[in-house]
Amino acid sequence: MTEYQVGKVLHYINGEFVEGVANKSFQNFNPFNNDVINEVAEGFKEDIDLAVQAAKNAFELGPWGSMKLDERMKYIYKIADLIEEEAEEIAVLESLDTGLPISQTKKQVARAAENFRFYARMVQTKLHGESYPVDDLFLNYTVYEPLGVIGLITPWNAPFMLETWKVAPALATGNTVVLKPAELSPLTANRLAEIIHKSGLPAGVFNVVHGFGETAGASLTAHPDVKAISFTGETTTGSTIIKSSADTLKKTSMELGGKSPLIVFDDADLDRALDAAIWGIFSFNGERCTSNARVFLHKNIKDQFVEALKERVANIKIGDPMDPSTELGPLIEKKHFDKVNSYIELAKEEGCEVVQGVVPEEFKKGNFVPPTLLLNARNEMRVCQEEIFGPVMAVIEFETEQEVISMANDIKYGLAGFVWTNDIKRGHRVSRAIEAGMIWINAQNVRDLRIPFGGTKDSGIGREGGHYAFEFYTEPKVIHVAIGDHHIPQFGKSKTGSTVSAQQG
Repeated sequence: MTEYQVGKVLHYINGEFVEGVANKSFQNFNPFNNDVINEVAEGFKEDIDLAVQAAKNAFELGPWGSMKLDERMKYIYKIADLIEEEAEEIAVLESLDTGLPISQTKKQVARAAENFRFYARMVQTKLHGESYPVDDLFLNYTVYEPLGVIGLITPWNAPFMLETWKVAPALATGNTVVLKPAELSPLTANRLAEIIHKSGLPAGVFNVVHGFGETAGASLTAHPDVKAISFTGETTTGSTIIKSSADTLKKTSMELGGKSPLIVFDDADLDRALDAAIWGIFSFNGERCTSNARVFLHKNIKDQFVEALKERVANIKIGDPMDPSTELGPLIEKKHFDKVNSYIELAKEEGCEVVQGVVPEEFKKGNFVPPTLLLNARNEMRVCQEEIFGPVMAVIEFETEQEVISMANDIKYGLAGFVWTNDIKRGHRVSRAIEAGMIWINAQNVRDLRIPFGGTKDSGIGREGGHYAFEFYTEPKVIHVAIGDHHIPQFGKSKTGSTVSAQQG
């Protein structure tokens, strides 16, 4: 792995890169070899207070709150252009920080630039109100107003792409932002701050405070001047954030955990279903909220499909994230590595046959978990019910359509689902029956930026993406205009009482 020199990461507050008030820092580790990459400024309540105040001032007193739409969009497009210009280095930083293969981080950075362009187009073409004429008496119309200061808390599994997924619509709709990125992946959040600084965005419109959820994150969610919190991450943390936000009546958007089913019927295109099943769990190193962690195979094709899975797992290229041929890299940190391995041991205790690839000896310093199959799994097992968030696929046999629907839904999560069948009627029928926010029929997880993204049950609350993001990042305001002399009750007026007009005359 090539050595990269990365300097200390600072907070970005009110247009300046600054140390924290407490002047404390924490170490950022490389998941490939567990060496220290760099130091990161650690934020606390005092830093959040400064960032929120800067964002509030920029919204209420600075030019951002009153800026014309076309002027605001110039900044958004400029940020997208700068991301593209620095795409190669951003992809390298992302791989260095997260262990994600460089071939995948390059695609994520391209998506990040498109996030800004997409929301600039959406605001210019789709963020418009409605009018409601009432006879010849009223014209009522709606406008969409930015909320003010938005708090964004983002995860470590695809940090740059998911940070821009939130920052872009928040800024495009006229809000100001305080971003608290995951402490395990600070490098590209810092690069985003550098890019935004270079774009000339007015000071205070975008701020970044690094640190931990229990301190910086908790202070952000509790701050009375923060109008909304958008969070992507683990379900228990999401519940805590909602509770904290309730005290100040914040809007919240929660994209949380998943344990998504991929169902393969015996009439499916098995080769394509195999490709999708492998990609869906082993890309992103298995650290993907929408991954198909549970694969349900019809009994007629289970044996041949499992044999093909075993062959693929043995051949997946494990290695250096910076190697373009690497397909599976290391997990984000040692603690998560231990957690995933503990679930694999639990699977053995619960009666699964565990089949794994092999991590080459030269990579043993890193947090590598090989691609893993849990065969002979049953849906009620803990390894099938709890989110492992690693390269681990549980394989479950089914016989009837109703049986597999019941098993797919017998879980607390409801984020995504995948159905493979050449019976299109069945494809629609099963998709409607699965309790999830997003379903793909005969397709892998291909995202369309226009659609609502989010889940049901313990997988989240609310939707972002497309114009659905406007429902979170703006508030509708109704303006009523009288265009005729409608009836107004005249309380307190006597029969001989005077009018204002008469008194003025």
